[in-house]
Amino acid sequence: MTIMSKTLALTEELISLSSVTPRDEGCQTRLIELLEPLGFQCETIESGGVTNLWARRGTAQPLLVFAGHTDVVPTGPLEQWTSPPFEPTQRDGKLYGRGAADMKTSIAAMVVAAEEFVAAHPDHKGSIGFLITSDEEGPAIDGTVIVCDALKARGEQLDYCVVGEPTSSNVLGDTIKNGRRGTMSGRLTVKGIQGHIAYPQLARNPVHELAPALAELVAEKWDDGNEYYLPTSWQVSNIHAGTGASNVIPGSVVVDFNFRFCTASTVESLQQRVHAILDRHQLDYDLAWTVGGHPFLTPKGTLSEAMAAAIQSETGVATELSTTGGTSDGRFIARICPQVIEFGPPNGSIHKIDEHIEVRFIDPLKNIYRRTMENLLL
Repeated sequence: MTIMSKTLALTEELISLSSVTPRDEGCQTRLIELLEPLGFQCETIESGGVTNLWARRGTAQPLLVFAGHTDVVPTGPLEQWTSPPFEPTQRDGKLYGRGAADMKTSIAAMVVAAEEFVAAHPDHKGSIGFLITSDEEGPAIDGTVIVCDALKARGEQLDYCVVGEPTSSNVLGDTIKNGRRGTMSGRLTVKGIQGHIAYPQLARNPVHELAPALAELVAEKWDDGNEYYLPTSWQVSNIHAGTGASNVIPGSVVVDFNFRFCTASTVESLQQRVHAILDRHQLDYDLAWTVGGHPFLTPKGTLSEAMAAAIQSETGVATELSTTGGTSDGRFIARICPQVIEFGPPNGSIHKIDEHIEVRFIDPLKNIYRRTMENLLL
C-alpha cells in the first residue's frame, strides 16, 4: 500500500476547505495547529473581514519569511469540472482541485518543510516566519499590506521572503520570479458636444478629437526596459461612446487603459507624459488614475542564489530569473524586505477549470523550500 506523503495529505486537506476569496474557511487555524508545536508564535490579524496570519519562530536575524494566500478564485461553472473543485481528486498522476497550483500546495510544502528543518536543526540561526493572507485574489487591501504595515510599525525587520506563487513554466524549478511589473490604470473621459449626425457643424465629436491623441499614445515608447524587465506596456482595454443610435454624435467618449510598467519608469513620469500628449492635442478631458501596484525588483543575490542552489540540488534544473506575469503580494512585502522572490509549482492550470498539480512535483517542492532554509539559516 502506498503511503501518502505529509505534504500531499496537507495539500488535500487545504483544498477541501472552500476558501473562495476573501474567506479563509479554517485554513489558517489548521496551519496554526501545525506551527505552534514547532515553537512559532502565531498571531491572527483581522481586517475588513479578511483573516491574516503572522507566525514567527525565533527572535534573531536573519529572518526568512514564507508568504502565501489561502484564498482561491471562484470555481466557475461547476458542471464543467471533471471532479468537484473542493474534493481533491487524484487521477493520471495529477491532483485536481481549486487551489492545487495557486497556491495551497505551496503553503503545505512550506509548513512541512519548516517542520522537517526545525526537527533536524532546532538550534538554527536566525528566525523563520510565515505571512499568510486570505485577501490576495481579491482587492488585496485588507491582507498582506495590513500585516506589512503592522510589522513595520513594530520594527520587525524581514531579511528574506519567499512567496509561494506558482512561477514554474514547464517543469518544477525552471523559473523564479525576482520581481513584478507595476500596474496603473486610467479612465479617460474626452468631452465633446452631442448633436444630430446630419448637422456636425452644430456638434463636436469627441471620438474624432481623441483619435490623433490615441494614435500617439499607442505609438509612444515609454521606456526601454532594463536587464530584468521588458519595456513598459500601455494597452487600451475598453472604449465607450454614443447613445446606441446611429444618428447621434456622442457627447463624450470614455477610454479605459492600463500600464504594466517596470522600474525604468515611475508612476509620476508616466502620468506626466500622458497628460502632456492629451494637452498637446487640446482635448477637453478628465482623467482618473488608479495605481494597483508599484514594480519591485530583487537583483540576483543571496536569496535567489540560495533558492537556485536548492532547485539545482533537488531537481537538477538550472533555474532562470523572470519578472513576467501579473502582480502579486510581493509588491507589498518588498516595501519592508530587501530581498523578495517568488517560487512555486507550474502555473499552466491556475484559475482554470480542472486546476491541478502533478503529484510528482509536490514533495520536491517541499524539499526545495527546506533546502533554501538550510542554505540561509545554517
